[in-house]
Amino acid sequence: MKAAIYSRKSVFTSKGESIENQINLCKNYGKTNLDIDEFLIYEDEGFSGGNTNRPKFQQLIKDVKKKKFDTLICYRLDRISRNVADFSSTLELLQNNDISFVSIKEQFDTSSPMGKAMVYIASVFAQLERETIAERVRDNMLELSKTGRWLGGQSPLGFKSEKVSFFDEEMKERSMFKLSPKKEELKLVKLIFKKYIELKSIRKLHKYLMINNFKTRQGGSFDTSSLSFLLQNPCYAKSSKEIFNYLREKGITCIGTPDGIHGVLTYNKKKGLYKYRDKKEWLAVIAKHKGVIESDIWLKTQSILDKNKAKAPKLGKTHKALLTGIVKCSKCGSNMVISHGPKNKDGKRTYFYICSNKKKSKGKLCDNGNIRTEELETVVIDRLKTITKNKGNLIEELNSVKKEIYSSKEEANELKTLKSSIKSNKKAIESLVKQLSLNPSKTVSKYISKEIEKREAEIKRAESKIESFKNDKLKSSKVNLDLDLIIENLKSFSKTIDTVDLKAKKYLISSLVEKITWDGDTGSLHIKLFGSSKNN
Repeated sequence: MKAAIYSRKSVFTSKGESIENQINLCKNYGKTNLDIDEFLIYEDEGFSGGNTNRPKFQQLIKDVKKKKFDTLICYRLDRISRNVADFSSTLELLQNNDISFVSIKEQFDTSSPMGKAMVYIASVFAQLERETIAERVRDNMLELSKTGRWLGGQSPLGFKSEKVSFFDEEMKERSMFKLSPKKEELKLVKLIFKKYIELKSIRKLHKYLMINNFKTRQGGSFDTSSLSFLLQNPCYAKSSKEIFNYLREKGITCIGTPDGIHGVLTYNKKKGLYKYRDKKEWLAVIAKHKGVIESDIWLKTQSILDKNKAKAPKLGKTHKALLTGIVKCSKCGSNMVISHGPKNKDGKRTYFYICSNKKKSKGKLCDNGNIRTEELETVVIDRLKTITKNKGNLIEELNSVKKEIYSSKEEANELKTLKSSIKSNKKAIESLVKQLSLNPSKTVSKYISKEIEKREAEIKRAESKIESFKNDKLKSSKVNLDLDLIIENLKSFSKTIDTVDLKAKKYLISSLVEKITWDGDTGSLHIKLFGSSKNN
């Protein structure tokens, strides 16, 4: 058996167990108790156990992942780390790689049942430490939120985050962040609230903004979800008792005194990036920045949003289409996406492929005709069956592409020439250096130095070309493999497409088809296969 020994000492002193003593004690223990006959030694001297940023320890971790040994031995537990979480994660890594851990001072051996129990106890403490830290940070953030300051993140449209300095009660200078207005963006925010009250529909508002080319801060188009979020955000509202009453009805805790001037910031809404907390955990606080939307306007907006949400139809799951991501609009080049149609007599819903540009702009930016998903998918599969049945010419074309990409004979000759050039230039440089040593005069030295530089430049160019060839060969071998896969799928397509599930069908089609274009005016469909120069 093979064991690793890890030893660490914080400072170079004669006090305590020296690294040499630690190693000897570990070796003796391994030989006597564990029948170890080979040891790998990892030593870190002059490093603290406060974290794991130690060179030999990091090398040890790499070797654990490579499973270079069966057991890790150390003199004491704190040699690994004094941080419970770091210690626990190291033990977990050892366990995952079937490596036992032994600490000779504490008699901690994970190959025994008691040792395994200790691993569990250590992980419990690590979890407790992580949760305690997270809770402490959250409590601190909640306390800060009660001041109405901006705690970071993407600032809302119409505002920017600004640092403000102030003096506390003890006359110590402090700093905090608050939202400051961006006038041009706030004009757009006011327009969005005004148009929503006028149109009473997120989709109509979205259409209006697209047609009139209003953009987000990043220069993209608004989407319905971001508009809904903007309209619900109380940071724009001038705080009032009525707004606080509305928020309290939603279960949100409100802090501060509304003054009809300042906005309202909400905190503690999310747990992680995507999961929202229960609204009873949310906080609404009078902010440091001024609101821009009158209280009655903001409340009227919420009333319309709530009514629309209550009567919104449930469309159910999106149709699992075969050709999403592959089929394109022939007019504007955008992706064709799925659109829900009406239900038929049997209660089944009809689905269509529609140009995404057309869908977003309600037909203002593109007017390509829609096509039923079943109809398009049937035509594509039938066309692919016909193409793959008459596969002789296509496979011949693909094989010729392979030969063009992978012309190894020409490459071999050029590589041979380049290597020969490097060899002859190196010999010439050796000869020139000898001449220079024999005749070191300034005139000769100047000439020979220039010639050496010239030869070295030629060597570098040749080496660069060789490296380029190597990279091209890697790419061409990848293409070669891809073409082999396409040819194989061509041969089996007709036999397998009708017998496999949806996921396998999508894989077969996507492995053969580079792009499909649909023209709704003429009803024409073009299929471009990978490696083929023609549309089918």
